[in-house]
Amino acid sequence: MQQRLTQELTHFLSALPEEERIRAINEFRMAIHHVSPFRHEPVDCVLWIKNEQIIPNDYNPNNVAPPEKRLLLKSIEADGFTQPIVVAQSSAEKYDIIDGFHRHELGKGKAALRARLKGYLPVTCLERTRHERIASTIRHNRARGRHQIHAMSEIVRELSLLGWDEQKIGKELGMDDDEVLRLKQINGLQELFAGRQFSKAWTVK
Repeated sequence: MQQRLTQELTHFLSALPEEERIRAINEFRMAIHHVSPFRHEPVDCVLWIKNEQIIPNDYNPNNVAPPEKRLLLKSIEADGFTQPIVVAQSSAEKYDIIDGFHRHELGKGKAALRARLKGYLPVTCLERTRHERIASTIRHNRARGRHQIHAMSEIVRELSLLGWDEQKIGKELGMDDDEVLRLKQINGLQELFAGRQFSKAWTVK
């Protein structure tokens, strides 16, 4: 029974024009994901989305050095896309990047990759508010040990002004209290840590 259904599905998809086939594959993957035992894991459903529909966010503090970027390009060229771009759908046709800005940049910007990928990029979707997207981006970056201090301080400032207290910022971004306070200090948020005591060991020049 399963083998017959697989054969029928393969035959159906093979008969479609390429763009319709990609759209149908995405729809089948979403339907399978809906009933999958792993439906709570985003990587269970990887979709192919046109690269112009994928939009960089305006807050990512991650910076990749040129040698690492060249290695990333070599990896994609040699091994293909082994990690999807993590996104949150912001409208019917737009997806904001949570993680994978440089994969997106290379996949969209390099002519050979753009042709090989037919103008599409692999994504996995999270349902997140802006606050949650920022926190998710930071967690991805910090897990790799990459972030820029001044950009991080801007993010802490935004989250503070939008109502997140120090405990929530620290919990969601994987920081201790001292680091949160120092990042606030960089941005001149003295009123948010007045009267606090913290170490002088963590400085930025």
